[in-house]
Amino acid sequence: MWLLIAKALFTGTTIVVVSEIAGRMPRLGGLVLSLPVVSIMAFVMTWMTTKKPVVVSGLAQEMLILIPLTLVFYVPFLFINQTNFSFWMALIVGVVLTLIAVGICFWIRS
Repeated sequence: MWLLIAKALFTGTTIVVVSEIAGRMPRLGGLVLSLPVVSIMAFVMTWMTTKKPVVVSGLAQEMLILIPLTLVFYVPFLFINQTNFSFWMALIVGVVLTLIAVGICFWIRS
C-alpha cells in the first residue's frame, strides 16, 4: 500500500515540476520531460514488485516498440500555427493519431 502511495506522489510531483518549468522555459521543460524518468520509475517498480528479469525485459521490449509510435502525438502541436488548430483540437488530433498508430501496431503484432 505504501509503495502505491509513493508511486502516486512521485508521479504527481514529476508532472507538477515539469509543467512549472515548461511554463517558464519551454526548452528546459522539454528536456526534463524527455528524460526517461517515468521509464526508470517503471523499471524500478516492476523489478521491486516482481524480481523477474523476464518481466523487466518484456517491459523494455514493449517500450522500445511503442515509444516511437507515440511520437505522432506531437505532430499536430508542431503545426498548430499553420493549421489554426486550437490547443484542444491539436490535443484531440494527437490522441487520435497515437491511437491509430498503436492500434495498427497491435493489429499487426496479434
